[in-house]
Amino acid sequence: MAKSPPQSGQPSIHQLQTVVDILETPALARMYAHILREGPVSVADIVSALDVPQGTAYDYVQKLDAAGLIEQTREQRPAEYDTEAISLTLSTDGDSQTITPALIAAVARRETDEDIDVFVDRHGLDGLATALEYATEYVEGTVNHRIAARELDLSPLEAEIILQALEPIVTEYRTA
Repeated sequence: MAKSPPQSGQPSIHQLQTVVDILETPALARMYAHILREGPVSVADIVSALDVPQGTAYDYVQKLDAAGLIEQTREQRPAEYDTEAISLTLSTDGDSQTITPALIAAVARRETDEDIDVFVDRHGLDGLATALEYATEYVEGTVNHRIAARELDLSPLEAEIILQALEPIVTEYRTA
């Protein structure tokens, strides 16, 4: 059976698998977010900025490159890598969820922000994605923490905590 490439503009299964890996691995999400924000960057830049082992950095760069989520922009040494923002919408049973750079950045911050980590443990990635939508409205001033708490089925305190934790991400990725 002949292998046909994905249609133009459509992600491959390998890309989808790697996006899932990004959402499940905060260190990989951190690396993707760093390349998006700072690129083009070399592996040495990544190691220095993110304080990750060199072997891990090379493994993750290879994984992202093989999936076509980053690209090498400089052939001579040191090689440099850059990327464009992921915007992937998944639809099932009439519901849809969009994976955005802001969601990936929120996952990346699980390693350094206990509030986000605890929220994801309690409410999962779907809960985080929904909270991120409310955080956007919170930053815009159209929603307060009490409205978000009611809509997200959280206590007002938990809503305030997650909205404040997500606020810097929303601000950073607002124009991205």
